[in-house]
Amino acid sequence: MNLSEFDFPFDPTLIASEPVLPRHAARLLCLDPRTGTLSNRQVADLPELLAPGDLLVVNDTKVLAARLSGRKQPTGTVVEVLFVKDCGDAVWEVMLKGHFRVGQTILFDGDASATVVQRDEHGTKIKVVSPVPVVDFLRAHGRMPLPPYIKRSAQSEDQVWYQTCFADREGAIAAPTAGLHFTPELMVRLRDRGVETAVVTLHVGPGTFKPVVVERIEEHQMGAEWFEVSVRTVEAILKTKRAGGRVVAVGTTVVRALESAALQAGGLHATVGESRLFISPGFHFNVVDALMTNFHLPRTTLLMLVSALAGVEVMRNAYAEAVSRRYRFYSYGDAMLIL
Repeated sequence: MNLSEFDFPFDPTLIASEPVLPRHAARLLCLDPRTGTLSNRQVADLPELLAPGDLLVVNDTKVLAARLSGRKQPTGTVVEVLFVKDCGDAVWEVMLKGHFRVGQTILFDGDASATVVQRDEHGTKIKVVSPVPVVDFLRAHGRMPLPPYIKRSAQSEDQVWYQTCFADREGAIAAPTAGLHFTPELMVRLRDRGVETAVVTLHVGPGTFKPVVVERIEEHQMGAEWFEVSVRTVEAILKTKRAGGRVVAVGTTVVRALESAALQAGGLHATVGESRLFISPGFHFNVVDALMTNFHLPRTTLLMLVSALAGVEVMRNAYAEAVSRRYRFYSYGDAMLIL
């Protein structure tokens, strides 16, 4: 398929810069992919939209305060460093703009510094010297890594706004945004409805946002992201399937974790590893029956994934409806339920 098939007219004023509060008050565009029927609801209506015996699967990754300002030496130029992955021995994979050479130093407030040890087509790595472990230093001095389409600096409220109520295992550089809509109150109502919950982990990294630069999307290569699907979650899914319930993924990261586990293990089994799975139209879903997701950027792998589940033309019509009704888009925006 051509990349242009995943473009759509968009009004940038629809990008949400902060969430609706309470979080479950966000709007929810419900889509039946079999008929293309659309209805306008709220996330708070989710217990009415799901059935007893359905299983919600959520991502418990926790966003690290991974953005840090430093001063490039010897010029003193202020630079932004995004810490992506702990490679061990105080070496981190990072994202860093500008010209840097191996051996160059960056100074951080708080008596820490870093030296560039790799800068090539494979990425950038730095070795950090810090008075405390790097993760602890980031917790004390780092900022939430808000996506670039939110045109403001991270503020103290983002420490709460940009984490899901399921966040437990630190390691993501971006939130699994569909999960941001859930509140403890909503979870109680879902449980009372008879909707069960299971958990996977996928640490959202650059792979999720890697731009598609090839015209034929089949040639795109995803970056690797660490994930885990536990024995308990596999058992919950198999039990749900046997009873005729639906597996409802909360977010595209959950879809990729579950479908990666099913493919890598030759059937759904507990799996720990890295996912490079690129889901696009024509993909056969082995585990996921339904999906709750936020609205995504044009020409992205995220839009291709939801189009694979619902159909390209159906999804194009749904996005046209969302734009015309001024749904709020992207990380802090509204949501869609494909059911």
